[in-house]
Amino acid sequence: MIVGEQPGDQEDRVGRPFVGPAGRLLDEALAEVGIDRATVYVTNVVKHFKWSASERGKRRIHKKPRQSEIQACSPWLEAELHAVKPKILVCMGATAAQALLGKHFSVTRLHGQTVQSPHAPFAIATLHPSSILRAIDSASRQRQMGEFVNDLRQVAVLVAKKQAA
Repeated sequence: MIVGEQPGDQEDRVGRPFVGPAGRLLDEALAEVGIDRATVYVTNVVKHFKWSASERGKRRIHKKPRQSEIQACSPWLEAELHAVKPKILVCMGATAAQALLGKHFSVTRLHGQTVQSPHAPFAIATLHPSSILRAIDSASRQRQMGEFVNDLRQVAVLVAKKQAA
């Protein structure tokens, strides 16, 4: 199970998670490590797209959800966790990691490491693909994408161990 922050503009319009640019980056990384996205349940902590209009009013710009919005959506996320019963939980970005792994969890320090979670036997936090898209330059984007793929490679190792068991 992969959990992100909230739907983006395209996800909000289509009604499915990770179908926009961040979703394409996720698909690319999953394919690179050998995980079939069709085998993964993908969702978000917050179920609505929080946004503000761009200066020219043509685009809807992402705004970080407040804790009250995360709390308001938690019954739906808990129901998804209960229904899916994930063996491996991947939290993409600080919002998802802090909502599911504790409010002081640091993705910067602990990304790619297996951590304890009441929601799954294995949990790993990683970067959110949208942060890679917002990197300041090509070198930063490449470095972050490498970290993202390496973190998901840890997930692929866990998947292979679960299948071998």
